[in-house]
Amino acid sequence: MKKKILAVLLCGAMVCAMTACQGNDTKEAGGEEGKELEKLTFVLDWTPNTNHTGLYVAQEKGYFEEEGLEVEIVQPPEDGADALVASGKAQVGVSFQDTMAPGVTGENALPTTAIAAVVQHNTSGIISRKGEGMDRPKGMEGKKYATWDAPIEKAMVQNVVEEDGGDFSKVELIPSTVTDEVSALKSQSVDAIWVFYAWAGIATEVAGLETDYFAFKDINPAFDYYTPVIIANNEFLEEEPDTAKAFLRALEKGYQDAIEDPDGAAQILCQASPELDEELVKASQEYLADQYQADAERWGYIDPERWNAFYSWLNENGLSETEIPQDAGFSNDYLPQ
Repeated sequence: MKKKILAVLLCGAMVCAMTACQGNDTKEAGGEEGKELEKLTFVLDWTPNTNHTGLYVAQEKGYFEEEGLEVEIVQPPEDGADALVASGKAQVGVSFQDTMAPGVTGENALPTTAIAAVVQHNTSGIISRKGEGMDRPKGMEGKKYATWDAPIEKAMVQNVVEEDGGDFSKVELIPSTVTDEVSALKSQSVDAIWVFYAWAGIATEVAGLETDYFAFKDINPAFDYYTPVIIANNEFLEEEPDTAKAFLRALEKGYQDAIEDPDGAAQILCQASPELDEELVKASQEYLADQYQADAERWGYIDPERWNAFYSWLNENGLSETEIPQDAGFSNDYLPQ
């Protein structure tokens, strides 16, 4: 009798132990028994902001774990996210079509590919104090523009000024030291600043500063390029295409949640980055809810015609050392179908 009782107890203990082990395996695998989570490193382009909300939502809600992934989010090094992804130290990250241009082809080509659009249309443009004539590009004549002194940047500003009948040589270019657009405009240290309206433009609204603004894409359709984008290391894409697809499936869910519930998404971003201004994050999130996917058939889709139009403009204006071929630097093959 004692032997039977002991056998039952041992059997029960073994079942409990096996159940506990299975529970740990399931947790590690995001629901797939016996398989550990695959680790990926994602590098931001800057400090956390609402361009990145879908990433943080996917992480908080366990969407990556459901796909068998463990994603580490890291800040970019001094030489940027592109370099880290190109080196393979991060598999995925954030970049921009314009800054990708020098590395798309030629001797300096980087082994990276844009695999998803974070925001469907270019929301960048020039912001200025209201009523000073810079609601249109020609109004920049005689005004101080904070420049990064980048060839593509200056060529774009020159293009929109001249398209509006202005004289670009009359625009006063001063080295940009702007870290706070609201303070820079209020102090009048600068008159015109290139901003992404979803963040810096909304920041002026939250601060109660009245401004004028024009978007580059409204002046020249070729400037409706993709910024920002998700990039991936080419070797990673070649060797682990299913992992890349799994990552984008989870990420797409995060951005769809941000579209459907911007307030809830904003709270998740603020919890992940408590240093952020909550009022600004919520206002920016409301703005971007209509911009992430906009008129595209699905989140993340990159329109080849628009992608090529911008690089063709660079080619035509001698802004690329090597001519950029059609469809270079991006792929829609890893997006959820």
